[in-house]
Amino acid sequence: MTVSLRPGAPPRRGRVRAAARYRSAPAARFCATALTAALVSGCSGAVPGSVGPLSGPTTPSGPTTRAAAAPRSPNSLQSDYEAVIKDVLPSVVQIDTGNSLGSGVVYDNRGHIVTNAHVVGKQRTFGVTVANSERLLAAKLVSSFPEQDLAVVKLDTVPSGLKAASFGDTSKVAVGQIVLAMGSPLGLSGSVTQGIVSAVGRTVSEGTGGGGTGATIADMVQTSAAINPGNSGGALVNLDSQVIGIPTLAATDPQLGNSAAPGIGFAIPASMVRTVADQIIKNGKVTDSGRAALGITGRTVLGPDFQPAGVAVVSAAKGGAADKAGIRAGDIIVKVGDARITTITSLSEALASDRPGQKAEVTYVRAGGTRTAEVTLGKV
Repeated sequence: MTVSLRPGAPPRRGRVRAAARYRSAPAARFCATALTAALVSGCSGAVPGSVGPLSGPTTPSGPTTRAAAAPRSPNSLQSDYEAVIKDVLPSVVQIDTGNSLGSGVVYDNRGHIVTNAHVVGKQRTFGVTVANSERLLAAKLVSSFPEQDLAVVKLDTVPSGLKAASFGDTSKVAVGQIVLAMGSPLGLSGSVTQGIVSAVGRTVSEGTGGGGTGATIADMVQTSAAINPGNSGGALVNLDSQVIGIPTLAATDPQLGNSAAPGIGFAIPASMVRTVADQIIKNGKVTDSGRAALGITGRTVLGPDFQPAGVAVVSAAKGGAADKAGIRAGDIIVKVGDARITTITSLSEALASDRPGQKAEVTYVRAGGTRTAEVTLGKV
């Protein structure tokens, strides 16, 4: 990812951080999760402390949410913005964990609020400020699912007038679609920024430093709407007043001292938000993540050049996907399908878009020899 590319210049690697929480202490700094990703098409591989290329289509995955129409006048578009803000902003809340602030979206009329797992962190109780009141409301964690960086909290008492948001159809999110990001950037509750959908189907890996969950998340929506610390857990909204994603990550440019790279942010798609939130509300936890897994514990190993060269299997769960395929402790996984595996992160990314029950060809090294196995993927 680069903020500015010169003709003929090699692409620079950028960094993406959890938009996360805004630390509300005096002289607070941006709370950033260290996370690296190559955002330029054609980049491949990984380096220590980094992740592989963001993958996925950059073409629309379905029709736009609005039929093609004659160009709107500026006043008409402004009226659309104002109508959406009036409709959706009351469903966006501020979440206070005690030492940091984040955002959330009212999910139903029973007081359930969906947000990012990295916003709630290890906290179990919260103060929530809703749009129609300055009073801090008490809330408790229902469950957190760090693997997808999502969580649900519930208000102890549901105030009158609490309004649940409407969630849109992820398949209809299209590149170029106008979107608004709503949340509490830098603790400024009820803030709105605007932009477009820049790409769909992105796969992004989140670091574990600075409060990140280490999740690898597939099918993310990339947007040019400004995403700043405190926006995490808020709403990315289309002009039909539908939440199409939960803003989660923002890009930074290491060559500019890790300052913000304007116009590059990522949101978890509404379909995954609904999948996770519905299970948490019904069962108190996620029972079916829909995410594929090999069923191993692994670690990154270095090659003769001291560069990451694969994932060593520390253990393979008995009866798990890898175990059933004959992969065992000590094997070094170097490819999944056509994807080269150099680190734990690149392995997570290779599996991110797969589903349990799918078959994958896994290439691994044992006793100096290269072998392949067809693995029927299990669940996370």
